[in-house]
Amino acid sequence: MREAISATEEKMEKTVAALKDGFAALRTGRASAAIFDRIRVDCYGDKSPLNQVANVSVPEARLIVIQPFDKSLIGEIEKAIRSSELSLNPSNDGKVIRISIPPLNEERRKELVKQAKNQAEQSRVAIRNARRDGNDELKKMLKDSSITEDDEAKGGAELQKLTDGFIARVNQVLEEKEKEILEV
Repeated sequence: MREAISATEEKMEKTVAALKDGFAALRTGRASAAIFDRIRVDCYGDKSPLNQVANVSVPEARLIVIQPFDKSLIGEIEKAIRSSELSLNPSNDGKVIRISIPPLNEERRKELVKQAKNQAEQSRVAIRNARRDGNDELKKMLKDSSITEDDEAKGGAELQKLTDGFIARVNQVLEEKEKEILEV
């Protein structure tokens, strides 16, 4: 029974971590190196993550500086950023790429909050699915006579408690991201 509960808890933990990663990629009005985590740069005939071909730093609240390890890749990095869904306009001086993060307008903020809520709802569904899988595992153990009906009931109650806790964490992460997006 313990194994089923801890496996379910692990799935729920991974779901919350995935949500936080997803939120890190959402662009807010503040500069963040994490928004470039999904960008792949064409270099030497292969697609590499931006952070493996350049140093990404945030010297100011609304400025990101990207310094390529190999200066010949500056054009490819710029192209990858322009073609991403981030809607950013990079400029380079031949050595580094500078990206000014413009403040978000009200419409874009509402759109980002909507995206964040959607991601959070997907996480809640994943957590509930993990609970269902855990309950199915407990039922299977009961059927195999490896646990008693009382153990199954206790396990189910424990899984419900875990689910409630993880859904509360998802809601808290969403609330923090909403605040960050809506702050001017």
